[in-house]
Amino acid sequence: MANDTWLIAGLGNPGDKYAYTWHNCGFLAMELLADKCGISMDRTKFEGLYGKGKYKGKDIILLKPQTFMNNSGLSIAPMANFFKVDPSHIIVLYDDIDIAIGTIRVRSKGSAGTHNGMKSIIKCLGSQEFPRVRIGTGPVPEKWALIDYVLAEIPKDIRQTVYDSFEQAADATLKYITDNE
Repeated sequence: MANDTWLIAGLGNPGDKYAYTWHNCGFLAMELLADKCGISMDRTKFEGLYGKGKYKGKDIILLKPQTFMNNSGLSIAPMANFFKVDPSHIIVLYDDIDIAIGTIRVRSKGSAGTHNGMKSIIKCLGSQEFPRVRIGTGPVPEKWALIDYVLAEIPKDIRQTVYDSFEQAADATLKYITDNE
């Protein structure tokens, strides 16, 4: 798939119930990225909300899968195939409990770790050779079950720190695109 288009997917769960939970950090960062690029994600295809536009001359597609987190690959893989986007041009933004709150990490490839959304994407793409922007949400507090934590609302007293990391994630995504022409 020789195509210079970039597909950027932010992971999360659809619906008001999950809107401001830890697991929706990818969705929240994606909304900020869409604002920065002036792209409306108001189209639907392959069980996802998406929008198309340009960033510094590059074609970009922004996607929020509506499949629920654990099935994110069921939206991302068909979208990538339809628009002929190579895995090396698919950037995924998502929450990561193995990284401290307020921190982001950018990697050009890697495993899914414990993240079920990433496991789905890797399975559906048949590759883990795609870049990702990991948004720190950890560690899981003592006496919390992982599922309860990731589906809990981000506490108000640390929201600014977390939301600042969305800004960092959006900026890192755009930098990745320009640095990897």
